[in-house]
Amino acid sequence: MKVIPTACTAALLAGTAMSSVAQGVYDDALRLDPNSYETLTVTVDGEPMAVRRYEAVYVGNPVAMSATQPARSMGPGGSPASADGQELADLLTYQKMAIYVPEASIEDQSTAMIFAVNNAGWFASELRTSVETGGEYVSTSDTDKVGAALGAGYVFVDVGTRGRGIVAADGTAAGKAPAAIVDAKAAIRFLRLNDDVLPGSAERIVITGTSGGGGLSTAVAASGNASDYFPYLAEIGAAGIDADGASSLNDDVFATIAYCPITSLGYADMAYEWLYQAQRDEQLTGVSLEASQTLRSQYPSYLESLGLVLDDGTPLTADNMTDLLMQIVTQEIQDHIDEGGSVPALGEMFEFTSRGQTVEVENTWLSVVDGQIVPFEIQDFLTFVTQTSALKSVPAFDRTANSGNEGVDGENTLFGPAAQEYSNFTPFGWNMNEVAGDGSGADDTGLKWNEFVETKEGQAIAAQVKLTDPQAFLQGNADSAPYWYIRHGMIDRDTSFAVELALYRAVAGTDGVKDVNFTLPWMTPHSGNYDVQEAYGWLASVLSDAE
Repeated sequence: MKVIPTACTAALLAGTAMSSVAQGVYDDALRLDPNSYETLTVTVDGEPMAVRRYEAVYVGNPVAMSATQPARSMGPGGSPASADGQELADLLTYQKMAIYVPEASIEDQSTAMIFAVNNAGWFASELRTSVETGGEYVSTSDTDKVGAALGAGYVFVDVGTRGRGIVAADGTAAGKAPAAIVDAKAAIRFLRLNDDVLPGSAERIVITGTSGGGGLSTAVAASGNASDYFPYLAEIGAAGIDADGASSLNDDVFATIAYCPITSLGYADMAYEWLYQAQRDEQLTGVSLEASQTLRSQYPSYLESLGLVLDDGTPLTADNMTDLLMQIVTQEIQDHIDEGGSVPALGEMFEFTSRGQTVEVENTWLSVVDGQIVPFEIQDFLTFVTQTSALKSVPAFDRTANSGNEGVDGENTLFGPAAQEYSNFTPFGWNMNEVAGDGSGADDTGLKWNEFVETKEGQAIAAQVKLTDPQAFLQGNADSAPYWYIRHGMIDRDTSFAVELALYRAVAGTDGVKDVNFTLPWMTPHSGNYDVQEAYGWLASVLSDAE
């Protein structure tokens, strides 16, 4: 499976500019028949509602998939698990979309489009069916985003995308980075191409997802219209890409609602070890401790290289990152108290729900006296977080084949050539690879990372890392989304708080961003769509402000 078509690459290297008049090679074939829909009858808040359902393959040259797909274990919001050898009813479900339009919005050309991705863990996501005949939805629920969208009259879009874990018909890995982002952009382009015949406005697309889907959402929101993706879009026949690789359509979005985004994967290991170094020093020995110490030492210079600043213009550095974390955690606690929430006494139990189970963890760090928060230490808070859920292995993300980690783990199957199962994608992971013959690492290539990235193969992996990272586009892209709603739970240890705070500050420092709504919700683990009323209230507000 080719990754970049030669003709398009040559055109881009020659400096081909975005054309305002060029028509995409597949645009005629991708035009939607406005009369080709089925009408579903559902209930919203107990009242009947008619919803039109359109379905379309959103690319002109979809990737042919294997008739069988390997089993895989998925997290919440991800692709349904499939058993080894299971036949797929429709091999195009990875590059197909369903568009749901409330009948009351048929004549509304300005309503928002909720663009839902489901790529937990950056895995592939088959097309889902969020709206079904006979389905019951509640617009006032804090967990029903479909009900909130339909109740508000928004168009709701389900999108199937490639991602890691799927196999093409030729036996290669069809979902290597940046496939998920490229597919999402192609689907957005399809909506823009057909904006004149579809209800709603493709200028008001709101991309939303959780975990890997949150990472995908932030990458798309950050990189609107970036030409880096044009060759990949050309390969799959995306709308608006002409024969020379130039673009006549946009793929930027109006807003994102992103939950616990797993992002900045090339640098997340450093941030993880830096944040939890005190806890690691207590828990680890030997090679794992040495790995943690090496990674954490690299984080301060990386953070400084981002050039982020606080609201008062002070540079965000490793010296004040935990101060920012303390400030946001403290504000969230105070908001919880002000809203009538309770805090267990020291020695009593916090109770919360994680992955559908009730969990209790002793309060060892937080005390409230007469409604006032007693000052606490950030390290005590971080220790509490690690008690709600054990920390990941070292490294946390580029985890395969180094530091004693056995088996294919972490995000490694997202990177590398399509003919190879996995690859290390960071300097540490690459240089410390311990499995001879896996095709990855200095042990197989004879090249350390700094030498490897000078090769064609190394540059390809470096490009994969860049194209999945919103930090690579924020602060320099005039077409990043203007509105951002980002949530990462207060007790979520699936990535470093430092990654999420750096994302928040990068968004806040990007020209053209008009609103960034970020917090660490009270006693919330790794999850999403738990505050739908707040999120969709925010969306209604920014939509109104944009009018």
